Formats: sequence, structure tokens, C-alpha cells
Amino acid sequence: MPFKEKPDVDELTRFAIGIIHQLGKEALVFYGKGDTDVRFDEDLITSAELHLLKYFQDRLISSYPEHQLFNYNRETQTYSHENNRYLWIHDPIDGVDNFQTGIPVWGMSLALLDNFWPIFGVFYMPASDDLFYAHADHAAYRGERKIRVTQKENIDDESLLLTYSRFHQHYHCKFPGKIRDLGCTTAHICYVAMGRADAALIANETYQGLAAARVIIEAAGGKILKMDGTGFFLNEYLNGQKIEDHLLVVSPDNLTPVLNCLKRTM
Repeated sequence: MPFKEKPDVDELTRFAIGIIHQLGKEALVFYGKGDTDVRFDEDLITSAELHLLKYFQDRLISSYPEHQLFNYNRETQTYSHENNRYLWIHDPIDGVDNFQTGIPVWGMSLALLDNFWPIFGVFYMPASDDLFYAHADHAAYRGERKIRVTQKENIDDESLLLTYSRFHQHYHCKFPGKIRDLGCTTAHICYVAMGRADAALIANETYQGLAAARVIIEAAGGKILKMDGTGFFLNEYLNGQKIEDHLLVVSPDNLTPVLNCLKRTM
């Protein structure tokens, strides 16, 4: 295991990686089984998410009953030295359209906070068995291999920008390379973290959706920034409200070239 931390963090890391693999097996039972007669099978997604949330909650209570689980109805701001200082953030399915239709670009994430400071983030894609993880302020990994954002300081016709749906309704774009929407925000962020994409433009996100990805991209040397290039502070959204800003995930060296290719239309 690449993580070398104090024993309690090692134990929590092993728990997180073990449970997210188990969650992946549970999710595969539902994967690709959406009703083909409807565009979006809400019943399937709801059933899968509720099952995965309960599965994780039951095992967290069994292993660490004093730990807290993030939800949108409770915000705890009390500093503690007890085990209740740990807050888990679980996003059961990112990429629900892909999940229901059988497209393999989807996954699930876990993040852990200690008194609201991030400890680690984990993202797992069960259909491809890809695992991304990092401890805050340490290296990021895909499996056992260390990953890092691209070291190029320019973009060209071989560069890749990952975007969200309806991106072209919101931006005039002069990006010289390829532009793709793979349908899974955290996968987009992890592909930037491993240097396969130069940047990702994301929208309509929440704290729950970005908690693990934030740790991974920062450990890989990247940033999540506002579209004017200023800092974005995820902990401002701990109460669960939707993040209204569009955000750019990028290597700091490529921030200006990417921003120069994008102009907001609305």
C-alpha cells in the first residue's frame, strides 16, 4: 500500500478501499439494467443508490459507530478530539446515465474528513476496475501507479478538454484539440489527474460529488478553480447546497491557455 501514515489512518484507508470494492460488486448487480423503453430509468437509479447508501451505512456503523456520515440535512461545525470528528462522504453513483445504459464510464467515491479537513479520497469504477485514490498533501495513485497532471505548458491539436452536457450552449470555444463529454464528472477529474486530459470543465456539482475528487486532483498537482481563474473552496458547500459556478479542473501551468479558449455566452 503506497500510503505510509499513522496507524489509524492506515486502518481507515484499508477500510475505505475494501468497502468501495464491495460497493462496486453490489452496484454491478444493477449496472446496465435500465428500462430500454424510457430515456432515464429513475426507478433503477433510485433503487441502486438507496441500496448502496444503506450498504455503506450499515458497514460504517458496524466498524466505526461513532463516525459521522455526510447528508444534506445536517451540518456539524463542532471541533472534536473524539471519534465523531471523522466525517465520511459517500457518493454512490457518479455517471448515472452511463450506469443505467451499460456504458462503463461511471463510478463511486468515498472521502474522509477529520474535523472538516480532508484526509483522503477514493474513486472506483467497477466496470473497468479502475481505482484512483490519494491522501491529502501526498501523491495520487491509479491502482499502484503514481499519477500526475500533464507537465505540458501549452495546448495543441492533440490536447483533450473534457466537458459537461450542453457545454456548447454556454461557451464559445476555440480549444484547438479534442472536446469530449464522457458522462462522469469524477472520471473526468481523475483523467486530468493522470495527465490523460489537459483540463475538464464541470458544472451542476455538489460537495458530495467533489469531496473525493478534490483530494485526488490536488494530490496530483492540479486545481479546481472558478472560471475567472480564482480559487474555489469546496468546504464553503458543506451544507450540501448546489454549486452554481462552472469550474475548471486543470494543471496550473495550463490555466491561462485553456481560459483563453473559452468565452461565456450566457
